[in-house]
Amino acid sequence: MQPNKSVTEFILLGLTQDPLRQKMVFIIFFIFYTGTVVGNLLIMVTIKFSRSLGSPMYFFLFYLSIADTCFSTSTAPRLIVGALSAKKIISYDECMMQVFALHIFGCMEIFVLVLMAVDCYLAICNPLHYLTIMRREVCIILIILACIGAFIHSVTQNVLVWILPFCGPNLIDHYCCDLQPLLKLACMDTYVNNLLVVFNSGATCTISFFILMISYIVILYSLRNHSSEGRKKALSTCTSHIIGVVLFFGPCIFIYIRPSTTFPMDKMVTVFYTIGTPFLNPLIYTLRNAEVKNAMKKLWSIKITAQSE
Repeated sequence: MQPNKSVTEFILLGLTQDPLRQKMVFIIFFIFYTGTVVGNLLIMVTIKFSRSLGSPMYFFLFYLSIADTCFSTSTAPRLIVGALSAKKIISYDECMMQVFALHIFGCMEIFVLVLMAVDCYLAICNPLHYLTIMRREVCIILIILACIGAFIHSVTQNVLVWILPFCGPNLIDHYCCDLQPLLKLACMDTYVNNLLVVFNSGATCTISFFILMISYIVILYSLRNHSSEGRKKALSTCTSHIIGVVLFFGPCIFIYIRPSTTFPMDKMVTVFYTIGTPFLNPLIYTLRNAEVKNAMKKLWSIKITAQSE
């Protein structure tokens, strides 16, 4: 049976209704989004063309950069354009597409972060068998499985919204289409749908976060048996990973672990993990990583030399 879709479009209220603040939103998030795209493209190009970055860690970092770019692109451009628009209208179909994109790339990021933690664990705790276990074919299979898992997650989330009847009003007090704002607009009882969101998105975020933190605690504990130089290098890698995990999962858990409850700060919290974290990840994974920085310098110095000749 087709759901009642008398509402064919929604109006996004955005982050603010104040004209001056809207201009500030445009400038700030244009800079953030540009930095996200440029930073992640820089990482992708460097990893792709640098022979020194051929390990599994950088293979997964490459796909994390793809996920970051796509994840931010699912919300940031509309937020930026909407900041200069009188009416921030989004059609029903576009809204459903945004929900799908938001969750498939967000879930992809979660799974890649988990894979990076597994890779880090094997490299530090089982170095003798590391290269045998984390062969390139295995890494490719793991990424494919992550994509499949993210797709299944996103489809199930979309179904929870697609089956809902929307009879009006059509004002979404948010800057993007997501599950909780849409569930509030449905003209039916959404208690079960809210619980399913918690069991799906909320549980995915929470369980993944605890798995990641436990794995990094085990890794840090095992470092006591390593040499001073090895401990310093591994600690630097793990620290950057932990920072990235906390910055992403903290806001994500805050948003999706609560059934049918919204707070005024939700929009800013969502901004942090959908736009802020993808912007910060290139800085987190490059500024603390000497190998990536050296590879970037070497790669771009070669390109500049080749162009000058």
